Amino acid sequence: MKAPDERVEVKLVGEDGNAFAIMGKVRRALRKHGADKEYIDKYLKEAMSGDYDNLLMVTTKYVDAF
Repeated sequence: MKAPDERVEVKLVGEDGNAFAIMGKVRRALRKHGADKEYIDKYLKEAMSGDYDNLLMVTTKYVDAF
């Protein structure tokens, strides 16, 4: 499993309430910064394992969201 080469920043302003849009943006950003499929799949599995608040907490664990 390969993490991104650097800490990734993702702008989530304007994505309020749209979990699929958030996960898509994060997935694209992680891929762009060198994360492999296994790492991205781990993010997605954790992000989808709970409610919307869980999604936001997991997202901030993987990327710097603003």
